[in-house]
Amino acid sequence: MTTKDVVQVYFSDYFGISTDELESVGALDVSLINDLPLFIDPFLLFNSPKPEYQKLHGGMIDYLRYLRDISLGGQINSGGLHAWFKFSEVKQNWLGFSGVGNKGSGLGVDFARALNRSLNKIFSNFGKEQITHGSHLEKLCLIGSGVGRDNISDFTTNLIKEYLLEYTQRFARDHLLKKQRKLMRVAKVRFNYKTETWESGEYDLPYIFNDFVILTPTDMLTKDEVWINRADMARDYDEVISSVPDGQLREQLNNYLSKMLRELPRKATQKEKNDVLLSLYQEFPEMIDYYIRFKEDNGDSAITHSGEMVQESKNFYIYQLNRFVEELNQSTGFYKLQGNTYTEARERIIFLKDVIENKGGQRIFYKNGKSIRSELDLHILFRLTWFGTPSDVGREVNDGRGPVDFKVSRGSPDKTLVEFKLASNSQLEKNLQKQVEIYQKASDAQHGFKVIVFFTRQELYRVNSILKRLGLKDSTEIILIDARKDNKPSGSKASSGDSSDIDLDNLIFDFGDIDLGGL
Repeated sequence: MTTKDVVQVYFSDYFGISTDELESVGALDVSLINDLPLFIDPFLLFNSPKPEYQKLHGGMIDYLRYLRDISLGGQINSGGLHAWFKFSEVKQNWLGFSGVGNKGSGLGVDFARALNRSLNKIFSNFGKEQITHGSHLEKLCLIGSGVGRDNISDFTTNLIKEYLLEYTQRFARDHLLKKQRKLMRVAKVRFNYKTETWESGEYDLPYIFNDFVILTPTDMLTKDEVWINRADMARDYDEVISSVPDGQLREQLNNYLSKMLRELPRKATQKEKNDVLLSLYQEFPEMIDYYIRFKEDNGDSAITHSGEMVQESKNFYIYQLNRFVEELNQSTGFYKLQGNTYTEARERIIFLKDVIENKGGQRIFYKNGKSIRSELDLHILFRLTWFGTPSDVGREVNDGRGPVDFKVSRGSPDKTLVEFKLASNSQLEKNLQKQVEIYQKASDAQHGFKVIVFFTRQELYRVNSILKRLGLKDSTEIILIDARKDNKPSGSKASSGDSSDIDLDNLIFDFGDIDLGGL
């Protein structure tokens, strides 16, 4: 395959460098087609042995203290929210949760108001904690204040943007040609405490698609959850309460918990039990600091865990998906498929079905023998099958009636929607009955595919029962994908369905011995 025939997906592809050059400085080889579902964990900066990372974390806390001080004066007006609390998404790092492209929601006015409200009332002592070893930005998302994990990551990225820009500039000047770089003026890179304003800066950066790219060190990154997170507050309760040195407080906590648990129904769900545990932190706010102290004391596990998650993500999202794309390009002429959006969408769904059912692709949904139900990984796989298409492929498009997983269009006369659902979804029947039709009317799409992924025989039976009740058993626009791991053929064979334009028999999709579970 000639150089010009290479399907370009990653930073190294577009800029013609080796992955070794990126790894030599610890940078992630990001995809420039879609965001990778990784994000910066501020605890990894706090707990790092690198002085520059600890300095970054300290600078973040200094800015939060500044915001706390101005928040204590009362509610901030819209001008102040925009100047100090509101930030644009740093889309140029190609990380996050958008799944397609690199355009996320950013830190808008809702985040700004929630942050101002939290610092003004709930965490007025932010930066003055007595129990923990330090202050933590993640504290703001622990009691449902309207600040979530994606907000924490975006906020962290904005507050360390100057470091990331300088890091990328050094790499670009050392490894890229002058024609591959551009001098860019970037807004909000450092805060001037004297003038109380954000300053811009100028950097020599990798440049492509009419924008610059920011590289990120892998040892800042994690997947799924930041180390200090709301879910672990309930899970780690026993260890947290054991760490409380005040015997009287421990007794109060146990009495409160016993009383609240007795009020639950006999067959209470785990969610109901977790809600009780989380209510304890609201009733006794000092417990939040004890929880954070517990996470600090176990900080080495954060480094180990994040390292494993990032390596697994690199194995799948970079190394194996790169092989996947190469196979598509070399063996099948897949990226040269022509037709209207309906034909394109169907062929790509059928291909993805075959990869998961017959080529080992189901492994992405399993870890240690247990299924990890992830629609996001399915979305990323599906998006990569659209490389080089003449169609516009958008994800989470909202045309007035709610978001759609994918809308494929070639102008107003030719639109097709694609919606992915897990068979375990409790709202599946209602969704099948109404959602595609609503979306079609909202976007004037002519067709809408439903792709349903199942993991067990029971789930397959449930889906078939629903389809029969709704009279959809023979619908050509509903496609089932079998992600079971105990019924796969030993050899490669083509999936059922109309895939005559794709030579699936000659496609080799070998995941090798790499454990792709948990991604």
